[in-house]
This record gives sequence, C-alpha cells and structure tokens, in this order.
Amino acid sequence: MKHNFKKGLSFILAVMVALITIMVQPFSTKAAETLDIKADSAILVDVETGKILYSKNADQALPPASMTKMMTEYLVWEAIEKGDISWDTTTQISDYPYSISANTSFSGVGLKQSQDYTVKDLYKAMAINSDNATTIALAELIAGSEGEFVKMMNEKGKEMGLPDFKFVNSTGLDNASLGDNYPEGTDPNATNLLSAESAALLAYKLIKDYPEALDISSIPVTDFDGQKIRNWNHMLPHDTTFLKQFFYEGVDGLKTGYTDLAGYCFTGSAERNGNRLISVVMKTGSEEERFQETAKLFDYGFSKFETKELFPEGYQLKDETTLPVAKGKEEKVNISTNKSVTIPVKSGQEKQYSIKYNLDKDKLNKEGELLAPIKKGEKIGTAEVVFKGDKDYGYITKDKGNTIDLVTNEAVEKSNWFMLTLGAIGDFFVDLFTTVVDWIKGLF
Repeated sequence: MKHNFKKGLSFILAVMVALITIMVQPFSTKAAETLDIKADSAILVDVETGKILYSKNADQALPPASMTKMMTEYLVWEAIEKGDISWDTTTQISDYPYSISANTSFSGVGLKQSQDYTVKDLYKAMAINSDNATTIALAELIAGSEGEFVKMMNEKGKEMGLPDFKFVNSTGLDNASLGDNYPEGTDPNATNLLSAESAALLAYKLIKDYPEALDISSIPVTDFDGQKIRNWNHMLPHDTTFLKQFFYEGVDGLKTGYTDLAGYCFTGSAERNGNRLISVVMKTGSEEERFQETAKLFDYGFSKFETKELFPEGYQLKDETTLPVAKGKEEKVNISTNKSVTIPVKSGQEKQYSIKYNLDKDKLNKEGELLAPIKKGEKIGTAEVVFKGDKDYGYITKDKGNTIDLVTNEAVEKSNWFMLTLGAIGDFFVDLFTTVVDWIKGLF
C-alpha cells in the first residue's frame, strides 16, 4: 500500500514538474529575447552593412552633451585632409577658451595663454578627456570663431543627412553656461540637439571616413602638457579597480557626454571578430548606467546576430527567371539580381526573408514585354528584400536599403526588318482569322 502511494506521489510530482517546465519555458525564452534598455533613447548599428539592429525612440532629438564633439572631431580631420591645417599646426589660446579652461566647474586641462599648442595635443585632449576649452580653440583655429564653426557643423550635418539635429556650439555645453561667450548667431539659452539615430550616423561617418579617429579615442590615459589626462570612456582597459568593472572587450570609442539637461550619454564603438557595432544611449540615470546599458546593447548585437549571405548575386525567383521580349531575335531574356544580399540576421530568422521583384514599368510595353534591343546587365527593375518578422529597423544611411538592382543576364539584338515584317504580317492574319471565327460564332 505504501509502495503504491509512493509511486502515485512520484507520478504526481513528475507531472507537476513537466507542467511547470512547459509553462516556464516560453516565458524564459521571451525574457531572454527582450532587450530592456534603461535610457530615454537608444540605437544599435552594424557598421559593415549600416543595418540598425535595435532602436528605442531613436528619432527623438535630445541634448547630446559632449557627444557633440564628434562633429568637431570630424571637421578637424576634414581640415587636415584638405590641407587647411596639420597635426603640427600650432595655435595660442584666446580669452574665451582660456576662461572656460580656468573655470573649475568645467574640469579643464588648465590651458595657458601665450603658449603654443599643436593641433594634435588639442585634439587628444578633446577626444580623450572631452575637454571643452581645447575644443573651442580648435573651432576658432579652423573657422576664425566658434560662431562660424557652428555654421560649418550644421552644414556638414545636412550634408551627412543627419535626420534630427541642431548645433549651437562646438562643445555640447548649454549656451547658458557660456555666459556672454555663446557663439554669435545662436540663441543664448539654446542647447545642441541630436537624436540617437543622428548620433549613430555621425559616429558611422566619422569611423568610415576617418578610421584613424579610433586610434585616439581608444587611448585610456595620456599626457597633456606635463599632466596625465584620463578617458571618460570607462569601457576601455583602465587600470583602477573601480573602472575595471566596466571594461568591455573590443571597445575602442567613441564619446561620452553629460550635462544636467542631457543626463548621462554615450556613443560606443566595439569590434569583435571583424564585426563592428556602434551604440548610442541617451539620458541614462547615472555614469555607471550608461556603460551597463551599452554593454547590454553590445551583448545583444554580438550574440544574437550573424552576418549571412541570404541571397547570392545572380539570384532568380523560381517562376520569374525570364521576361518576354518584343521585336527581338530572342523571345525572352534571363533576369537576376546584380548583387548578393548580405546582412546581419538574428538567430533563427533566416527563413523570414524573401525577394520580391519590382519591374520598371517604363521599360515594358502594354503586354509586359521588354523592347529590343536589350543590353547585358541592363537594369529593368529592383529586387526588394522582404522581412516577414515583427521589426525591421532599416538602415542608418539613405544610400543603403532593402533593394538591389534587377538586371538582364544577356543581350538581345533587335530583329531585322524582314523578320519584323513577317511577324507583323503573321500577327495581322492571326488577328483577322480570330475576328472571322468570332464573327461566324456570332451567327449561331
């Protein structure tokens, strides 16, 4: 009797465990797939393809604080590339950046007047230590005044296609903090604005156009005018116990930011196994949180996505491998895609992608035929990559997207006048015969 009771109890327990497993498993999987980023706005981008892997309020324009300096960095690199300045060009510090550097609330590097500073040293202090005064000094050197430099920043933002932005100074400080020194042509109470998408695109452009910028942004500690200055990016390999907790393998940039209005922001860059990601978090709750949330984004990108060739170059839809041709030596022409489709794919979602043809109607006659002559490789439409999943965030740049060209695989010559004439005569008699048959049928 006791033995039967134990067997019954064991069976009941086994059933309960199985039920709990069934109930818990979907919930656990769902929880693992959910990415809860504690920031007002965030984005994650694959640099190689420009594909956006994650987005949260990424089109919301917010104060970016010192992430603004990424645009100043870009314009410094551009000025060097143009030959307007060099890394060895020297400049002295005017009253405006000197007053900013002397203000302890801005934590400057202690610039001195009547001393020559090289562009390289000023840039390193800006990119590594996020120094405001050296940023202004560079802006004045390049444009003559910060007001003129701000015009350059906004023009470059438009050229880059930043979707949501406004620059009012070179540093990311609130204009109100600059007193009477706020840049000419801007509002004394204004602040810079960037959306997470704009910050990511700015970082994308900086890395793509001037990859050497990462060689400087990845320096944890350096010397400046006889003193040590430290990088505010705690995800780099720092040597203190407190900072080591934020270290993330592969991080080499890019720019932190903080003001009372902006909160704690960070644009990060990391590379693992040849795969580079850019992340942005805006208005997180603390200095620690901005790095913790960035680590979540990077973990998500590196662990959940794999770059795969979904459709090879020359891909053809099964039942749409050819198009009919009018007035040609051939009656049809082979068509296919001119490029492969290679994108980061989330684990298990490969089969949710398909190809859809969009033919150029201007290339077709009323019967849906291409008109000869036709060149090999001629574009006759586009092939659209269709994703059937829940979320497709698109691409960070306008020149990238979900479409590739649909082209002809061979040339088709126009038929000679004799064959065209025979064809026309044949068509005439066919039409005439059809008309007669229809007329006769109508008599009965």
